[in-house]
Amino acid sequence: MRPDLAPFVVAQSIAIKGDVAANVARHVQLAAEAAHHGARLILFPELSLTGYEPALASSLALLPGDAQLAPLREAATSGNITIVVGAPLATAGDRPRIAALSFLPSGEVQVYTKAHLHPGEETAFSAGSGGAGLVLDGAPVALAVCAEISHASHAAAAVQSGATLYAASMLVSVNGYAHDAGLLRGYAREYGMPVAMANHGGDTGGWTLAGRSAVWDEEGQPVVAADGTGECLLLARRTAGAWHGQVLPTAD
Repeated sequence: MRPDLAPFVVAQSIAIKGDVAANVARHVQLAAEAAHHGARLILFPELSLTGYEPALASSLALLPGDAQLAPLREAATSGNITIVVGAPLATAGDRPRIAALSFLPSGEVQVYTKAHLHPGEETAFSAGSGGAGLVLDGAPVALAVCAEISHASHAAAAVQSGATLYAASMLVSVNGYAHDAGLLRGYAREYGMPVAMANHGGDTGGWTLAGRSAVWDEEGQPVVAADGTGECLLLARRTAGAWHGQVLPTAD
């Protein structure tokens, strides 16, 4: 029997273009809702705090200790939940990196940067170097940001690191959904590793997005999924070897 996996939430959020304060506030609300349902981790989409706006990325770039992010640190500690958000990360150069910032219950912020950019992103962003995974109540979790899933070596490295969950923060269009979801399901089946995908719930950066965030079990079977676009929270957990999934309503 596979060991238990603590409850976690995939957040299908809707970004307000360039409005970090408003997006942080909504992330805090959604994280509190996830914590209320017992989740120990909540995963947001790529660049969830700004929207996918390459032209604005440099002006919106943040540092982990930015005062604008303080509500997320407080929400992580008060809710005893790890909050993984997407943001452009300021660098010493002229182009920010695409980051997944993990706000831990301890008050620390862990930084992961996207190592494999999508073609065209190099005009607005610089490539990152990845980073360490997370630990979900003792279970290792590997992070991925969008185009990284197109590199089979990335998922393979996650397995080699002992990851028990592959958590992908995504921006997936209607036209690209079948391909990207197929890759993630395939990794779940091939490696016996559950996969979580957080996609945007509304259009951003000129992209028509698919929504349809999902969690697949270690056989590539769906545990829980969003029907389409719109904001929602997907709660998943594995207890006594059996998966349980639920779509949670979100309050205004």
